[in-house]
Amino acid sequence: MPLSVGIYLFDNVEVLDFAGPYEVFTTASRVARKLNPLLSDLPFEVFTIGKTNDAIRARAGLQLFPDYSFVTHPIIDVLLIPGGIVTQELEIPELIKWIVTTSKSAKLTASICTGAFLLAQAGLLEGKKATTHWEDIDDLKTMFPSLHVKRSKRWVDEGNIVTSGGISAGIDMSLHLIEKLITRDLALGTARQMEFDWSENPKE
Repeated sequence: MPLSVGIYLFDNVEVLDFAGPYEVFTTASRVARKLNPLLSDLPFEVFTIGKTNDAIRARAGLQLFPDYSFVTHPIIDVLLIPGGIVTQELEIPELIKWIVTTSKSAKLTASICTGAFLLAQAGLLEGKKATTHWEDIDDLKTMFPSLHVKRSKRWVDEGNIVTSGGISAGIDMSLHLIEKLITRDLALGTARQMEFDWSENPKE
């Protein structure tokens, strides 16, 4: 069975925050089929989720229609929470409750950029190491002082919770997740297919 990857969309979401990981996981499935034409199941099934099915506007005005709503989406194995302007999202109890509930049944939950603020608001980063966009590091520390916020990291892996730095760092993190969930060879093949220079985290 493919691993289901659910990506949350909201008004003022950063385009590359969700589109980068979307491209990584869908490309990984194409590469897996190319490597093994007899493959019965692709490794990933990727879809988007909104609070409703209504259109949203990403940053810079891109109009998007989520595939599913909070009440209609399938089971999610990998939950991705992108960033953008999250100020209003932080104040939506329904969203925070959904992140908490969905993350409990998911194998892995990850954020991109300021999506870390939403994971923190949901209590998922309590006492953990985490990162976000360099410009928002100090705000994350101030708002959630129990977090061990890391600077200059493309991503931080805390087992079933992974956070990434800003915007393009979500692509690097997604390649890391493919290595973590499937194989390193598939991650490397996906990066090559995308002609992307994968920036891996140095060992601490």
